[in-house]
Amino acid sequence: MTTSMATNTFEFRLPDIGEGVVEGELVAWLVKPGDSLVEDQPMFEVMTDKATVEIPSPRKGRVVATFGTVGEIIKVGDVVVAIEMAAGESAPIMHGAPAEQRIPPPNPPLPGGGGTTSSPTSGTPLSSPPTSGGGQGGVTSQPESKTNGKVFATPATRKLARDLGVDLYQVPGTGPQGRVTKADVAAFHEGGVPRRAAVLAPQPIPTVHPELEERVPMRGLRKKIAEKMVQSAFTAPHFTYMDELDATKLIALRAEAKKAAEAEGVKLSYLPFIMKAVVAALKKYPTLNATFDDAAQELVIKRYYNLGVAVAGENGLIVPVIKDVDRKSILQLAREIAEVAERARLGRNHPEELKGGTFTLSSIGNVGGLFATPIINYPEVGILAVMKIQERPVVRQGQIVVGQMMNMALSFDHRVVDGAVGAAFTNEVIRYLEKPSQLMIEMV
Repeated sequence: MTTSMATNTFEFRLPDIGEGVVEGELVAWLVKPGDSLVEDQPMFEVMTDKATVEIPSPRKGRVVATFGTVGEIIKVGDVVVAIEMAAGESAPIMHGAPAEQRIPPPNPPLPGGGGTTSSPTSGTPLSSPPTSGGGQGGVTSQPESKTNGKVFATPATRKLARDLGVDLYQVPGTGPQGRVTKADVAAFHEGGVPRRAAVLAPQPIPTVHPELEERVPMRGLRKKIAEKMVQSAFTAPHFTYMDELDATKLIALRAEAKKAAEAEGVKLSYLPFIMKAVVAALKKYPTLNATFDDAAQELVIKRYYNLGVAVAGENGLIVPVIKDVDRKSILQLAREIAEVAERARLGRNHPEELKGGTFTLSSIGNVGGLFATPIINYPEVGILAVMKIQERPVVRQGQIVVGQMMNMALSFDHRVVDGAVGAAFTNEVIRYLEKPSQLMIEMV
């Protein structure tokens, strides 16, 4: 960073967050102009395609100005905060920062401490599209993938474009807000035309009763979830296979193991047993423990077993990944699940916990339900949703008895998983859960 405005004021730029991240979405301001800062105090939150990260102040001081509004895409090196250093403090050396830029006179902050909407260098709006209604969640104008010379694309999409030698400025974006997606880049590389180029951009929905309607901007985590769901649903042709299993023996095994878990201070759910059953089935059907590389048109089969676990967080769905499930005990899995799930609920997962998955589980038994159609965690090729265990009448040996039954639904990418394979995999999972002692014998 370089000193500007005054000898004790410097520009704080978005630092290199690592993991190849070159930009992120500004999702929350934690300070406003005039606030005092202590060293390491969080100033704002940035969401990348990997995780949400709090960016702290490097020194003690006072906020002079903030730049950027919530929902805006900011790049590594962009000026985000102007800080007046406390007496005796010196401006920190920020490695990799761009050359000196002049901080403009601070404009009045937006309501809620949102800062200014001016670029630190030119005074022109940053990369977010214009809105009506004074920026209070109004209708956006016609989305474009290029605004003020910038292209909206994730770091993964930019890397793919570099690898394929594609100029992103030439690729029409079909993602939300005109964002250029990996599918757009791959399609452009193949034939120069994006797959969904003929799809018209969505038009604003007119307001019928303004006094009875509320418009909530899609921002932060909810926006990322929406983009991920659209990408999966429109890229991987889904088919969903549903079945049920008798959980009587699973209930008994968990009840017995629960005492040992409590002695270790671990809360034991059914999920660790289900994960072990899934791994055992994946070993027999390895094409389901894979990701599909659309750009290369290759199925990448994994020889390791990292299972994502869908968790309902405060701001939306998070999928932390439990690594090397095949190498961990039931108690180890239970402890790790509890830890990452708690961080997910608070939106504080480490970036490493949110990547590298090979298959995903969604346990919605705690909220009930009979069946679901889970959406694949793209680019994986399969996902399992398990429902609540319920007492139901079943027929055994010609007699109607009460059974402890659990429904399950599995969705697969039909490009690489045939219906017969999906059914056989599901039957294998059921076999292990109806006879969980088999898991112990095989030491999965």
